[in-house]
Amino acid sequence: MAAQESGAPYFTDAERAALALTEAATRLADRAEPVPDDVWNDATGHYDEQQFAALVLMIGLTNLFNRLNATTRQVAGAAW
Repeated sequence: MAAQESGAPYFTDAERAALALTEAATRLADRAEPVPDDVWNDATGHYDEQQFAALVLMIGLTNLFNRLNATTRQVAGAAW
């Protein structure tokens, strides 16, 4: 799908694939198959192995920090 077809020209197809992968990896409990094959295959089709590994690592790391902040009731961006 071209970026223009979805109504908003702000993301490339590769960026949309990364965002879909991020959404699936973040919302694991929302479906029986947390990261559907079509989401995985779309993302791997846009990135080489090293780029994809970095993307998956950053998704996981971001989710880790979000969960730590939520658990410890830290507000993102708040000064100490």
